[in-house]
Amino acid sequence: MMRKLTAVLILSIGVFIATIDATAQNVSSLRINEAMLFNTDNYVDNFGQRSPWIEIMNIGYNSVNIANCYLTNDLNEPKKYKIPSGDPKSEIQARQFMVFFADNKTEHGTQHLNFTLDSTHRFIALLSSDGTIIDSVTLPLLELNQVYNRMPDGSPSWEKSFFSTPNSTNEGRFEKTSSGEAFLAFDPSGIIMAIIAMAVVFAALIVLYRIFRTIGKINQRSAQLKSAKFAKEQGLPVTSQEVAGEVYAAISVALYLYETDTHDQESTIITIQRVSRLYSPWSSKIYGLRQLPHEQRRRN
Repeated sequence: MMRKLTAVLILSIGVFIATIDATAQNVSSLRINEAMLFNTDNYVDNFGQRSPWIEIMNIGYNSVNIANCYLTNDLNEPKKYKIPSGDPKSEIQARQFMVFFADNKTEHGTQHLNFTLDSTHRFIALLSSDGTIIDSVTLPLLELNQVYNRMPDGSPSWEKSFFSTPNSTNEGRFEKTSSGEAFLAFDPSGIIMAIIAMAVVFAALIVLYRIFRTIGKINQRSAQLKSAKFAKEQGLPVTSQEVAGEVYAAISVALYLYETDTHDQESTIITIQRVSRLYSPWSSKIYGLRQLPHEQRRRN
């Protein structure tokens, strides 16, 4: 049973990977996006030569290998030019482009076709490896260095233009204006910008004022509830009347004055004075002992 489950799991993973690979290699997302008939002063190839060119775009979001597909200028020969395999350049990344030169010089590389485009040969077709037409277009008679391209890229809409964009988006000719540039054109003096800036600052200050005021009220209410709870626990009268700040200030001043009046100001300086005595009892005894004993008896 376990082996069967493992086999089914491996088969499912293989099918999933194959599906992803098939999606990545889906040539149906290729489109002929731009082409030029008469190239006299425009895009040059790697050999520095100018010739008619065709731009193929991958409109999908997976890379596509264009190898083994066909390009032709005549449906009677649908497989006129086969894009060779084995060339890494044949892979077109998502939403990217590849240019082929219709110069009939295949010896110059994979991107050089074996046919040309001119005023009588203006048809282009891209076919899959099985000969199914992926995309085709008949170019109008263009002027020198004029292109026929889709606008926007990959869309069904075509138009003529003297602004060629080989290997790049066709929408690049429209210069996009940034939001800053657009606002500068709308407000060249900057007055509206200054008004908006001041309005934003004042709005922010008002919001902050509201926030701090709300926080203060919440804290005050919490303190009142705690005070009422404490008074109730201690059996004290509960009052909801708010005491003004001046009352607290007066009490503080009175306490300060009371403390400063009743406290003794003592000096921290210690003075030591030397005491000198002229009389000594020992000296009187000495004077008494100087008299001889026999002289004392004679006097008696």
